[in-house]
Amino acid sequence: MTATTLPRPALLARVPGLAPSAWLVLAALGALALALRLPVATVVLGLVAFGVLHNVLELRYVTGRFDAILAGPFLWLLGALITGVVVCRLLPVSAVTRGVEIGLSYVLLGVACVRSLARWWRVFALVVLGGAAATSLVFPAYHFVVLTHLHNVVPLFFLWEWSRRLPDRSRWVFRGVNLGWVLGVPALLLSGVFDPLLRAAPAAFGGLGGVAAFEPGRLVPTYAPPALAADMGLRFLAVFAFMQTMHYVVWVGVLPRYAPEAAARFDARVPMLRGGRAWLLGAGLAVVLGVVFVLDYFQGRTLYAAGASYHAYLEFPVLLALIFAFRKAPE
Repeated sequence: MTATTLPRPALLARVPGLAPSAWLVLAALGALALALRLPVATVVLGLVAFGVLHNVLELRYVTGRFDAILAGPFLWLLGALITGVVVCRLLPVSAVTRGVEIGLSYVLLGVACVRSLARWWRVFALVVLGGAAATSLVFPAYHFVVLTHLHNVVPLFFLWEWSRRLPDRSRWVFRGVNLGWVLGVPALLLSGVFDPLLRAAPAAFGGLGGVAAFEPGRLVPTYAPPALAADMGLRFLAVFAFMQTMHYVVWVGVLPRYAPEAAARFDARVPMLRGGRAWLLGAGLAVVLGVVFVLDYFQGRTLYAAGASYHAYLEFPVLLALIFAFRKAPE
């Protein structure tokens, strides 16, 4: 019996397209269990194991699926701006490098607005971006925390767009499932419902295997706004652990499995990475960076954050185009 003829549960057979929703529900339950039981280990080991690979696969999906947007001089301009962000992240952290990175990120968003919006909406968007940029420059710590969590919310928009190809019934189930894990679960975590479980988690007290470098006190400031109570800081860490895991599930599992046409278009665009070569590239880079992580986790995270700028910042122009201009029919 081949894989295509294996019997499926009755519900999945009756409702075509329900399988992606079922996989996401199972993944969300597993990710929540890890985030509650081992938040620090989930963040650290998840990044080491899947960080680089998901970067490569996300870039493959975005540049393949949205090749009509990310092309020509516009793509080269985005690449130049993001390279500036990469340089800022590789330099020693200072008020200057953080300010320049914030400025470049808003210039990139401004370029995307000019590319995607009609005249008066463009003016309005640029005014809003100017106010947001001023706020970010005054409160840079909040800017980077928001950016960190916003990056994990972005898959919702790509999954929403992908789901247009599903039948009506399964499409709304799929979208409901995604709203649940993107918005519902983090809201529950931040509300304190799971605090007893978080306080009981070994990683809440002893870090990762008792290693001082992985104490929550060193990780929480990256994922939580400044000057929060200890419980709230731990909740933000758990939210990030959960969302990061689901982020990897989407880019490494769901979209490669259910959107192969994006990979095919990427293969046509970049033949040297066709087929499984993108996976091999991601795995190979992960091994190399993994050595750095083992020697010095925080230095490895700095290098990772610099390289990850390309996939993180390319998302936003595509999202703006999706929301305001891109109306390509599903395939």
